[in-house]
Parts: sequence; C-alpha cells; structure tokens
Amino acid sequence: MADQQSRHAFVLATLARGDDADIKQFAEQLLESMGEVEVINNRTGLVMLPMRDTVEGTAFHLGEVLVAEAHIKALGQDGYGMKTGRDLEVAMAIAVIDAAWQAGHEISTIDEFVNTQAEMIAANDNERMRAVEATRVNMETF
Repeated sequence: MADQQSRHAFVLATLARGDDADIKQFAEQLLESMGEVEVINNRTGLVMLPMRDTVEGTAFHLGEVLVAEAHIKALGQDGYGMKTGRDLEVAMAIAVIDAAWQAGHEISTIDEFVNTQAEMIAANDNERMRAVEATRVNMETF
C-alpha cells in the first residue's frame, strides 16, 4: 500500500511539473475510452509555499503561489490535478490522468508517459543546474 501511495505521489508531482501541451494531448487520448467524467471542482486559487530553513531546519511560508486545480470523478475514482499558474485545462488534464491511473485504466501507458515526463524534467533540471554552476564565482577571503 505504501508503495502504491509513493507511486501515486510521484505521478502527481511529475504531472504538476510536466509539459502542458503533452499532458493535454495525452489526457485527450485517455478521455476517448473513459466514458462519463463528472467535474466536481475546477478553479484557480492561492496556496502557501512552504520552505525549510536550511540552517535551523524550521519550516516557514515563503509566500503565496497562484495555482489551477481540478477535482473530477471518472471510472469510479476521484481524480485530482494541480498546476502552478492559471491554466485550468492542464489541471483538468492532470485530474483525468490521475483518475485513470487510480482506476488501473491503461496503467502501463500512463506509467510510460509519466516516466518520459520525469526524464524530461530531470534533463531540464540538470541543464538549469549546469547554467547556474557556470555563473558561480569562487572568491578567496582573507
């Protein structure tokens, strides 16, 4: 059960950072075979951004972040999606993918899509860190 929850958290976290156009297109493909979808909630809002002080290890809120979120019911499962920004279509697409994944609907196709998105995110993060590292200045102190 814990492994399933970890995978579910990984799926949602990956989709939240994934490519918007790819996510929308993939959700459209899933919708063709999913039947009826009930939209429970689809809105934008502000959420607090939690951070941890690296010195003292205490938690604090850095500020608020605009997010789009969607909550649906499909295939007998609740689906949830949240994405930074105001693109409600992406949030809805994430919720569709989530509901399908939880229902076991085309699970291997969804896992393959999520893994591909995770690889793209990792490559982008690596490229960004290389660019940041290239700007680092080592200063000698006296």
